[in-house]
Amino acid sequence: MSTSPPDSSGHDNDRTGQTRPSGRARLPDTTDPWLALRAHTSARIGLGRVGNAMRTLSFLELRTAHALARDAVHHPLDVEALRRRTEATGAGTPVHVTSCAGDRATYLSRPDLGRLPGDLTRIPREAADIGVVLCDGLSPGALERHGPPLLEALRQEMDQGLSWAQPVIATQARVALADHIGAWQRVTTTVVLIGERPGLSVPESLGIYVTHRPSPGRSDAERNCVSNIHPPEGLGYARAARIAAAVVRGARTLGKSGVHLKDTTRDPRHVERD
Repeated sequence: MSTSPPDSSGHDNDRTGQTRPSGRARLPDTTDPWLALRAHTSARIGLGRVGNAMRTLSFLELRTAHALARDAVHHPLDVEALRRRTEATGAGTPVHVTSCAGDRATYLSRPDLGRLPGDLTRIPREAADIGVVLCDGLSPGALERHGPPLLEALRQEMDQGLSWAQPVIATQARVALADHIGAWQRVTTTVVLIGERPGLSVPESLGIYVTHRPSPGRSDAERNCVSNIHPPEGLGYARAARIAAAVVRGARTLGKSGVHLKDTTRDPRHVERD
């Protein structure tokens, strides 16, 4: 049966006056004013609509992202695999500790228990300049994926004269748990690598928290944070390590970390290395 040529919409018109797909791929809408902006962000901008509703594809992508974020929170940390990969960086064999939150449900409903330590007696009490604590946080998968390579970059970037305590892996852990660990270890500065709260754009992002002279009761104002570490879209390992190393050096010079200590690596006078 013969049909008329495709119309301007890319569809064939049959004799009933209805349309059906022509089978040819449609070209992207280059008139979309949001197209150029979307190339620079993973945020959902200019999604468009059909009537009063979101487009079906956009809706399904949103539901998928929400499911990935929820799964990221509940993903169990593979402690043994992380231990092996951490040891391979040359940082030493990590000690595993847990917070007072006995399970994931308790951890999510009682943030205060995630800040309190369980048994720390397995951690050697060795005075050192730097103590590293790898915390699962709200995205254990982020720690599994980004933790070891970021730790390796940190060790390469830090001053060679600094001493390092035995690394610690902490599960069901919040940032403040490292204050107890650092005080027990008797380290001068703690560097916490922790899985950040998942978002609808990034389910696996890592953060670094630096606390000078850690002790129970330190506030967030007494810490410095480097966040959004998830290459290739987010901050890269080398860049994050340079910022964290600069913060540690600044804290040792100033004698404290927190709001009084600024990141100078973005200063125009600072020469960025490749």
